[in-house]
Amino acid sequence: MNDSDTRQPDPEVAAELEGVPEEMLETGDTQAELLEALKGDLEAAKQDVLYAKAETQNVRRRMEKEVADTRTYAATAFARDMLSVADNLSRALETIPAELREDDKMKNLVAGLEATGREIEKVFASHGITRIASKGLPLDPHQHQAMLEIPSDDVEPGTVLQELQAGYMIKDRLLRAAMVAVSKKPD
Repeated sequence: MNDSDTRQPDPEVAAELEGVPEEMLETGDTQAELLEALKGDLEAAKQDVLYAKAETQNVRRRMEKEVADTRTYAATAFARDMLSVADNLSRALETIPAELREDDKMKNLVAGLEATGREIEKVFASHGITRIASKGLPLDPHQHQAMLEIPSDDVEPGTVLQELQAGYMIKDRLLRAAMVAVSKKPD
């Protein structure tokens, strides 16, 4: 038996090698090689931690945006339903003949309906719901839905001539496209 087989490792070296995987010790690598391998492992672990932190931050930002969007657009379905109420009220007001508007018995009813219309517009505005401008503008397929074409020499083809149903935006999103009639070149 030779001396190296019975010799105990230096306690300082043993302390430095504590936690080093057995397979590394068995390969006969020198301390410098082991140190370099451990440094490489440490760098890889640092990179993994950085990537994990970045991914966590990205997930947090996405969640914050989703929460903000949910708050901002939570009333979308309700707003769409209210648009039909506003449309019906507008149509009712448009059909009231002038002589009934002047009738003493009907003045208060008409004034009440008009006040209700203004209140609906005020509530829409307070929730970021705005009417889409249409008449006289070029057709915008992101905001307008062309329902029919009307021959016209007076304006450029593709210009909105008539609004059949008002369109609305909620903040920066389309709530309902405006249904419009657009010009075309006469035959």
